[in-house]
Amino acid sequence: MSLYFRETGKNNSETIMFLHAGMPSGWMWDKHVQSLKDYHCLVPDLSEHGKSIKIKPFTMESAANEVIDIIKERAHGGKAHIVGLSLGAQVAVQILSTAPEVVDHAVITGALIREVRSSLSIFMDIFHKIFMRIKDIDFFIKMGMKMQSISLEYFEDVKKDTKALTWSSLNNITRENGSFRIPENLCRSKNRVLVLTGEKEFKVFYESALDLNKCLSNSKAYKVANLGHAWPLESPELFSNVVRAWINDDQLPDTLLKL
Repeated sequence: MSLYFRETGKNNSETIMFLHAGMPSGWMWDKHVQSLKDYHCLVPDLSEHGKSIKIKPFTMESAANEVIDIIKERAHGGKAHIVGLSLGAQVAVQILSTAPEVVDHAVITGALIREVRSSLSIFMDIFHKIFMRIKDIDFFIKMGMKMQSISLEYFEDVKKDTKALTWSSLNNITRENGSFRIPENLCRSKNRVLVLTGEKEFKVFYESALDLNKCLSNSKAYKVANLGHAWPLESPELFSNVVRAWINDDQLPDTLLKL
């Protein structure tokens, strides 16, 4: 079974591959695809997410290989600019390690590649157990969205994705997310990579961004002022402008602060 993906702007010359965060699915990129409608856009639902929920189990390597297959089959010239948030950013990093030849420019934000403090890890374990009991209740969905600064206009999309999520899927996704480290061969990549983190993120994301920037010889690293982990959803116009500037080798917005 192949990943579900949406495709727009087939007649445009350059391809952008959008990789979503963990637990939401490809809908999170709707506004960005609209802003970048002069590009050929590919938006998959990763395994155990959205319309690919029945493709199991999610692993970082299998997710990367599935996306690589889509790029080879659908991207113009078998090559794409890759954009990823959180889990999607980790998949992008894995692709840069596995098949850098299919990547043009890359924009990755909120990629975790360091071990999370034990206290935070324990908190997350407890949170996940509570989450599975309350995940389908509208009040708690909205509260979770507010905590992440996600607009309520996405409520129905978030609700659909959380309702489909199983305990097994959550375990697979969080295990792969938490255990991900810099992959073998990544530091050989010569791709142009923009490494980002929200200014309001946990310190471990800031440290991960610095590690990636040190490993990748052709990268730049910035933090985004006054925004958090889900900043592409908090400020879709800004994120789209950053993507457009980076893949065109133009000047980046002033709201990005060098790490």
